[in-house]
Amino acid sequence: MKTFVWLFIITVVLVVVFGVLIFNKLVRGRNQAKNGFAQIDVQLKRRHNLIPNLVETAKRYLTHEEETLSRVISARNHAQSLQDSNKHQPESSEHMAMFAQAESMLSKALGQFSAVVEAYPELKADSVIKELMDELTNTENRTGFARQHYNDSVMFYNNDREVFPNNLVSSTFGFRPLSQLVFEDREAISQALTVNMG
Repeated sequence: MKTFVWLFIITVVLVVVFGVLIFNKLVRGRNQAKNGFAQIDVQLKRRHNLIPNLVETAKRYLTHEEETLSRVISARNHAQSLQDSNKHQPESSEHMAMFAQAESMLSKALGQFSAVVEAYPELKADSVIKELMDELTNTENRTGFARQHYNDSVMFYNNDREVFPNNLVSSTFGFRPLSQLVFEDREAISQALTVNMG
């Protein structure tokens, strides 16, 4: 009888220890993914801050391109307001889709702006514009690396929470899946900025 009691106690202790290890691994994975998202946030704020200077400098040359400039500023303001007004929710696929769509719209507007810059040699030659476009390209690249890190972290976390026996702990303690962040045409926009200003 004593052997059975000891075996039961040892089993319970092992289950608890194993559960705590799984719990801690899930917490670390979720925190790593959220930190990855914070890095994306930093780069996007940098991007949003560069755009008004870029548009203001370009206005001197682009008197007939008011629509393009307005589109860039409007897309930037929409993306920035979404970033500023919402606490990002990687657990919400709707929020992440809305966030990604706003940034994708901004990327498309910047791509159109870049094409317009190409048509104005004096604008393209302006040192301030060149410097701002270089900064923007650099920021796009940093955002891409941060997004890749975040998406990798999300994949590892989601895998960890779904495999057995981790899924028992994740469902018991409410570890929700996180959504990856996919920007449409981000690579194409980044390449367009590089080509046009290179």
